[in-house]
Amino acid sequence: MNHVLTIVGARPQFVKAAVVSNALSKAGISEQIIHTGQHYDDAMSTVFWKELGIPAPSINLGVGSETHGKQTGIMLQKIEAFILNADQKPSVLLVYGDTNSTLAGAIVASKLHIPVVHVESGLRSFNKEMPEEINRIMTDHVSDLLFCSSNIGVKQLEKEGITEGVHNVGDVMYDAVLTFSKIASEKISLSDITDLQSDDFALATIHRPSNTDKLNNLRSILSAFSEMNIPIIWPVHPRNKSRLKDQIIPDNLKLIDPVSYFEMMVLLKNCSKVFTDSGGLQKEAYWMKKKVHHSS
Repeated sequence: MNHVLTIVGARPQFVKAAVVSNALSKAGISEQIIHTGQHYDDAMSTVFWKELGIPAPSINLGVGSETHGKQTGIMLQKIEAFILNADQKPSVLLVYGDTNSTLAGAIVASKLHIPVVHVESGLRSFNKEMPEEINRIMTDHVSDLLFCSSNIGVKQLEKEGITEGVHNVGDVMYDAVLTFSKIASEKISLSDITDLQSDDFALATIHRPSNTDKLNNLRSILSAFSEMNIPIIWPVHPRNKSRLKDQIIPDNLKLIDPVSYFEMMVLLKNCSKVFTDSGGLQKEAYWMKKKVHHSS
């Protein structure tokens, strides 16, 4: 493995890449990064690269927000074109997690006979209505090196007949928390983000289509928030702003613009509890010893 091509496109992948890219550099392994542009808003993308010190991408495909099929299809075309026109063929292609960027990268590499490395293999929700579940299953089944964050992932892959190239390496998100949480607190204070005081608020992140695109589900979440006797801060994903425009926002719910990774670390460190449908934030909250109410 002397030349790695990494595919990223969404906020959690930027955080993981910050840790892994640094390790690759220290090991003397060259790396190119393709940013698919799946998260295209500056607050969801560019700020993370600057903040975390990730090497600049060789290209931003600028795919943006589309239907799952169209978005994945555009990525397939553009990733393949980049590889075929590259001066140096990658020795492996590395993908993270379960986004459309992950699946597109894995499919292109497998068809071009480039070994696929999947970080966060073996995770399952066992709910195939979630697009992420389809992405992670298909990616695992074309991958050559499968890096699991726990032995649960190893056992799940074994159940699916995948035993070669499987390794339990721990969770790179935990590495990121250990690396960046202290730095974040030194650079940013809670007052830079909100006027709420320490420990007197909850942090919410709701982004899954099953919760935001279905009006009844979204209204149920807002209603549940209104019954909480605590202020709630919700950094709202750009695609969800329009869905909230015509809804009744509870008085205790404070909607703010998307935050950087460092700002999220500060909010998480200072809040008393977390309401989320994000698997990543759920883990980060656990590591920071915060109570979590999780919605799939």
